Amino acid sequence: MIRTQIQLPEQQVSVLKQLAALQHTSMAELIRRAVDMFTASSDSGNIQERRQRALAASGQFRSGNGDLSARHDDYLAEAYK
Repeated sequence: MIRTQIQLPEQQVSVLKQLAALQHTSMAELIRRAVDMFTASSDSGNIQERRQRALAASGQFRSGNGDLSARHDDYLAEAYK
């Protein structure tokens, strides 16, 4: 393992300390887990695949609302009520 040093805002350190105590682990372990999750979710090998899937899905669904592009905020607010 390679030792590294980072600087975090006080609020992040406070939250990390609380989480570490609750989970009976170290702050370093929580940071390693966070880095693992971040790197797994931003895997550059999957970017092309995700882009192709998004392009294939584009235009495949219909809302039935003819004014969706003009009133999208209204429809979104209504959906979250």
